[in-house]
Amino acid sequence: MTSSGSLAAFVVAATVFVVVPGPSVLFVISRAVALGRRAALLTVAGNATGVFLQVLLVAVGAGAIVERSILAFTVLKLAGAAYLVWLGVQAIRQRRKLSTVLDATGAGHSTRSLYVDGFVVGLANPKAIVFFAAILPQFVHEGGPPAALQMALLGAICVGIALVSDSSWAILAGTARRWLAGSPRRMERIGGTGGLVMIGLGLRLAVVHRRD
Repeated sequence: MTSSGSLAAFVVAATVFVVVPGPSVLFVISRAVALGRRAALLTVAGNATGVFLQVLLVAVGAGAIVERSILAFTVLKLAGAAYLVWLGVQAIRQRRKLSTVLDATGAGHSTRSLYVDGFVVGLANPKAIVFFAAILPQFVHEGGPPAALQMALLGAICVGIALVSDSSWAILAGTARRWLAGSPRRMERIGGTGGLVMIGLGLRLAVVHRRD
């Protein structure tokens, strides 16, 4: 398996990749503010599952295909972008409903739908799969367990770091929501802003290049 020094270097790289706010973090924050901590934590769980599926795809070779194929990369990023824009539009359309569910934790959204939303955003994040495809193979130790197993375990470490980081964002943003919930109009504005953020994230994802 990877040496302790290499493992430490990987943890540092993964932590930097995870902690710097990106589409997943901002998506979780917007969900926490609009729907509460429970909804955001379900989104985090779904997102982590989608990202870990990316890890498994990389481990069996699909990551290399996405990294080298312009078509595969483009299809993945556009699918993720379209889904984020759709979620943003829905959030804007339903923003007035927030004033009637100030104490709700994802009211109107089933546990399954919240989880699936996070899963799709995590799975359709091209930056994550390119990161895994580029980084994981560098930490595979020759002569150790199968490379696919090593990469899966390393990826699981990265997903674990993301779970802690994203959950912290979810809890902090969900706590701030209680203050925001003091005014129905304020919540309506927050719901609309959250929708605009998701649309912006989707548009930004649509123009992401490999060098990003």
